[in-house]
Amino acid sequence: MPSFPHPGSVSICEINRDLITAESLSDDVAKDTYGKILSDQLARPPSPEQDDQQVATTAPTKGFLQTLQGILNRSLTPLFHPNHVNLLPEVDLQGVSWHQHKHIIAFISGPNQVIVRDFEDSEGKEPCILANESQREVKVLEWRPNGGRQLSVACNGGICIWAASFPGSAASVRSGASSFLGTLSRGSGVRYTLVDFLRSHNGEQISALSWSPDGRYLASGSYESSSFTIWDVAQGLGTPIRRGLGGISMLKWSPTGDYFFSAKFDGTFYLWETNTWTSEPWSSTSGFVKGASWDPDGHMILLAFSKSSTLGSIHFASKPPSLDAHLLPVELPEIMSLTNSQTIEKIAWDASGERLAVSFKDGDELYRGLIAIYDVRRTPLISASLIGFIRGPGDNPKPLAFSFHDKFKQGPLLFVCWSSGFCCTYPLIFRSHVLP
Repeated sequence: MPSFPHPGSVSICEINRDLITAESLSDDVAKDTYGKILSDQLARPPSPEQDDQQVATTAPTKGFLQTLQGILNRSLTPLFHPNHVNLLPEVDLQGVSWHQHKHIIAFISGPNQVIVRDFEDSEGKEPCILANESQREVKVLEWRPNGGRQLSVACNGGICIWAASFPGSAASVRSGASSFLGTLSRGSGVRYTLVDFLRSHNGEQISALSWSPDGRYLASGSYESSSFTIWDVAQGLGTPIRRGLGGISMLKWSPTGDYFFSAKFDGTFYLWETNTWTSEPWSSTSGFVKGASWDPDGHMILLAFSKSSTLGSIHFASKPPSLDAHLLPVELPEIMSLTNSQTIEKIAWDASGERLAVSFKDGDELYRGLIAIYDVRRTPLISASLIGFIRGPGDNPKPLAFSFHDKFKQGPLLFVCWSSGFCCTYPLIFRSHVLP
C-alpha cells in the first residue's frame, strides 16, 4: 500500500519505498529526530520483498549522515514569505535550483529577490540574498553548468547573471555591460556580484530558462512572445528563434545537448536537434505543456499537460540528429482514483531516473497539497508505481516549487518550498533497481 501521511504529521524521508513521517518538528529537535530516524532505518536489513525487487547498495558513511543532517536541520525553517512569492500558477516554473556540483540551492523568495543557501558552509552562516534594481518580477532561475557559482535569474526585461565573489577574488563584470552592474548581495556567507544583465529584445518578461549542458549557451523565452532566444553568454549576444504563434511555456535542453525542447501555450511543442537547429512540430489535445523533464540519458522526455492527469513521454526512435520520435502515455491512475484530481500541476524527475515527484491540482481535501512520489522504470518504456505522498509542515501547506538534488550517492534530495513559508529537504534513500 502507498505510504500516506496523516493530517498533523510531517514527512521526513524515504527509506526503501517507505515514506517516514513524524509529529510536527521544531527547530530544536530537528537534528535529533532526523538523526535517529536515519540511523535506525538505515541500520535495518532489507526485507525479503525489498531484496527481491531491488539491488543492494552500500551502507551510508558517518560523514554522509553528518552532511545530510546539516542540510536537513538548516532547511526546515521558515525562510520566506509565501504571499510574496511571485510564481505563475499556470506553468511549472523552476523556482528552485540545486547547483550541479555543490550542495548549494537557490530559490525565489520574493517578487524581486532570490535566496542562495550554501549547505557546505560548516559555520552555518546566514543565506545570501540576491537583489538589484534590474531584478524585478523574478519567475525562474537556474545555475550555470560548468560555470563555477554562476546563477541566471529570469525577470522583467531580461536575465540577471550573478557570480560568487571571494575575498581577494571578486567576480568580473562582462566587458561592455552596464555600469550599474557589480552590486553585491547581502548576507554573511559567500558574496555574489551581478556580473551581467542580458536584455530581452522587446523588454518581455522572461519566464523560461535552460542552459546547454556545457554552460556556453542559455536559452530564454517568454509567455509574452512566440520566439525564444539562444544567448552566447560570454559575448552577451542573443539570437532569436521563432516557430509557431503562441507564447513560450517551457524550454528544456537535453542532458547530452543534442536536443532542445520548446513548448507554447497554444498546445504546440517542438523538438529541435541542435546540430543544424531544425525542428519537428507536435500538438496536444490535452492542453499546453506545463511541465517537462528529460531522462538522464537524453533519450526521452516526460511531459505534463494542463488538462490531464496522464503524463506523456516522447521516445526517440534513433540516435541524434534524427527527430524520429513517438509520444506515448504514462499512466498515473492513483492521481484520479485516490486524490480525485483531474490535473497534474508540477513534476520533477531525479537524475537517476528512478524517482518522480508529482503535485496535483485540487482533489479531495484529505490529499490536497500533498506531493506524490513514484518509483520509475525506463526499460523499455516509462512506467511508474506510486510509493506514497509527502506532506509539508505548517498550516494547509501546498507545494509552490520543488527540485531534486542528485549528488548524494545514497539517493536524491527533494527540496520543496511550501505555501506555509517553510522550505524543506527530503532524502529519498533506496536500493536502486538499475544494475551498475
